[in-house]
Amino acid sequence: MQDINERIQNNINDNAVILFMKGTAAMPQCGFSAVVVQILQSLSVPFKDVNVLADADIRQGIKDFSNWPTIPQLYIKGEFIGGCDIVREMHQAGELQAMLKEHGVITA
Repeated sequence: MQDINERIQNNINDNAVILFMKGTAAMPQCGFSAVVVQILQSLSVPFKDVNVLADADIRQGIKDFSNWPTIPQLYIKGEFIGGCDIVREMHQAGELQAMLKEHGVITA
């Protein structure tokens, strides 16, 4: 059986954009997760959502993996971007869109 860091790393490697969140994209279970989902959806970004509430190992493991204490956590092309506040600030400044274009995730 894979250890938790390996499971997390494989998920990150296998998905251009992945959001570790509380709940799912269809039904976020916290406001911060909902904000990041709304931002990604507004940019038509395809992403994988990982519900940390469904797996206690992932919930703690992702915090240890990234050395970041809160959820949600966004990764783009293997790079840890941050949580809700960072994603929101990057989006408002146009930096998130630029990064997604640079990595070929979005074209518009």
